[in-house]
Amino acid sequence: MQLGALRQVPGRKPASGPLVPGPLRWPAVALLAVCVAVTAMLAVRFVGYGLPGWLDTTFDPRIQAHMARFPVLLNWLPSFGTLGPVAAMTLALALTCSAVRRWSGAVLAVAAVPIAVGLTEYMLKPSIGEAIGQGFPSGHATSMFALAAASAVLLAGAPRGRVPGGVRLLLALMALGLATFVAAAMVANGAHVFTDAVGGAAVGIAVVLACALTLDLLASWWRRGLGQAPPAG
Repeated sequence: MQLGALRQVPGRKPASGPLVPGPLRWPAVALLAVCVAVTAMLAVRFVGYGLPGWLDTTFDPRIQAHMARFPVLLNWLPSFGTLGPVAAMTLALALTCSAVRRWSGAVLAVAAVPIAVGLTEYMLKPSIGEAIGQGFPSGHATSMFALAAASAVLLAGAPRGRVPGGVRLLLALMALGLATFVAAAMVANGAHVFTDAVGGAAVGIAVVLACALTLDLLASWWRRGLGQAPPAG
């Protein structure tokens, strides 16, 4: 059987597209740069300065006042950012991608979230957080925003015939909303301050985007090495 015939086998699924579709590639690079800049700015700005900073004194009381109206949520939301639920949600993302044979998405889920958490817990907190006397960046915010960003990336690049655009947007907003509420609950509980949460969100999003763009680049190089045309997107 000729190779051309193999490519025409009925029911054979085409190669999946990139994690970050072409029109979104430069916006993703720009957002990655913004997240890195925000993390660096917060770290440099507050090292050696008296705490709390003006951002924390401005936003912490407002977040605490609003979240105090929902005491049940204050006790319930932070549990989403702990190791067990984060691992379960990461595994669910990876298994979903594997079920539809979107292998790059599965790799993104199992790689980006642990990398983001490890970067926060084992590099940034011990070096920057201890220097400024606070839990910067927030581990809860890092893990939840990494999951939300990974979900958004996977939904943005999902085949349009499988998931309608409106549903994809709604699911991405729900993931980002949950991450925001978890981070806000940590501030309201006094476990973190506003800048911790913002730093964690920036780290989580940046790591996911960096991993997604890197995986797309590696996939492109691999296809070129095999002499295949890159998939549309």
